[in-house]
Amino acid sequence: MAIVKFNFEDKSIDPVTVENAEEGYSLLEITEENDIHLNHNCGGVCACSTCHIYVEKGEEYLEEISDKEEDFIDRAINPRLESRLGCQCIILEEDAEIEVTIPDQSRIIGHEH
Repeated sequence: MAIVKFNFEDKSIDPVTVENAEEGYSLLEITEENDIHLNHNCGGVCACSTCHIYVEKGEEYLEEISDKEEDFIDRAINPRLESRLGCQCIILEEDAEIEVTIPDQSRIIGHEH
């Protein structure tokens, strides 16, 4: 099983490590299954930027970024080079070790888990 560590810009939220993440699932799906707050207005179909995250470690274990995803990241709050959309970050390997930071979600109006 893959290991995914979720850090949060909002320091009132403690980091969460998921040690049973499955290959073939998106990081958004992992947050949903583990009761981790990550907005997602479009339902995970790459049609908005509300599930914006920063991939700090393990990008090589995720599907490559698409042109469509890049377009939506440009609309996200505070995009950076390591920005991705959680719905598009599909885990590619069972032994992946991934670390992400979830930006402050308080300025985003949208669906919460």
